[in-house]
Amino acid sequence: MRSMMADNVSHRPVENRLPRPPAKPHLITSDLEALAIAEKLAARFKIEASSRDRERRLPWDEIEEYTASGLGGITVPREFGGADVSLVTVAKVFEILCEADPSLGQLPQNQFGVLALLRDIGSESQKTRIFGDVLNGHRIGNAGPEKGSQVVTASTTRLSMVDGEPRLTGKRFYSTSAIFAHWIPTRAVDHDDNPVQVWLRRDQPGVKVVDDWSSFGQRTTASGSVVFDDAAVDPDLIFRMAEFKDRPGLAGPTSQLIQAAIDCGIAGAAISDAVSFVRDRARPWVDFGGERAADDPTIIHEIGNLYTSYHAAQEVLYEAAAALDEIARRPVSDRSSAEASVAVANAKILTTEVALEASEMLFDLAGSSATRAAHNLDRHWRNARTHTLHDPVRWKYHLVGNFELNDVLPKRHQWN
Repeated sequence: MRSMMADNVSHRPVENRLPRPPAKPHLITSDLEALAIAEKLAARFKIEASSRDRERRLPWDEIEEYTASGLGGITVPREFGGADVSLVTVAKVFEILCEADPSLGQLPQNQFGVLALLRDIGSESQKTRIFGDVLNGHRIGNAGPEKGSQVVTASTTRLSMVDGEPRLTGKRFYSTSAIFAHWIPTRAVDHDDNPVQVWLRRDQPGVKVVDDWSSFGQRTTASGSVVFDDAAVDPDLIFRMAEFKDRPGLAGPTSQLIQAAIDCGIAGAAISDAVSFVRDRARPWVDFGGERAADDPTIIHEIGNLYTSYHAAQEVLYEAAAALDEIARRPVSDRSSAEASVAVANAKILTTEVALEASEMLFDLAGSSATRAAHNLDRHWRNARTHTLHDPVRWKYHLVGNFELNDVLPKRHQWN
């Protein structure tokens, strides 16, 4: 894959600006409206997606347009004023946006993940406050796992009591969309080494977002560092995770469903560009003898194979989302939570495989001219390879196999 990465730009830090103050967005009221708005936004976001990737230009204006559309609040429960759309719709919204621009489409990922967790474990007052903020245009980012530790769940970020007030100190990484956020949730340990989730304001003293994300893919997610330096924490926004570790829920499967939808969008974009390039630019191979590459029977076969794999992954993604919707209609049990994880693992396996296959096969079908830097088609592979590494798909096979063979329920965490 050296040729695909040859045009990789050097890391260029961007201005560490603050997001605009929240402005009340449009209120979406139905699943159909959410999908229609996603389609309209995707058509606009696609236009400069390649240049944003090439220049590593963060989508400040685009994320404001996304927020104004109301898509950020579509999972807010109806009793708190939201549309409470189905997870099938959520998966399709992410797929649509990520086919246009997967970096931009990934930015709301953590917002939906933490809102799912809030639904599972939040108090009524916490839900009223945070769901209300989302409907009023506040964006939620993330301060992710720490960099440099041997264990992904390790945390040196500490919540301490200073003069009777909770304060947070530490440094986190993989903080997708934190630079665009108004709220930044993060994990830490308290003075008794118990895990907690805490929420801090992006613009408050002691919170600094550092744009040091330098991956060759998903270049404009700004998934770099967040530094907390004796930052004050609202006691009402401390979630003591140890109290909920044995409570089954759907936050993990929901988060993973969105990851799978992002990969499905990347696959769709790669296949679409492969078809366009073969049809409009590729030259037929000499052994074929025809006048158009699009008439080459070997290429026709491979395009058919790609579409078959893509549509299969897409349908399993939607089936998994529908399974989660059905499970959510009843009290979630250990068993049903496990079934949700298994359903999403099946989808994650297929979307991972088709995203990687499509983004690499694009070059095999389109030919050497497709590797020219002017086309920037390597971004599909770079995005697929980067995003599918969020969690190892080999463990999804293990999860499914161990459940089906030995009836072992998967562990409950954000990656299952």
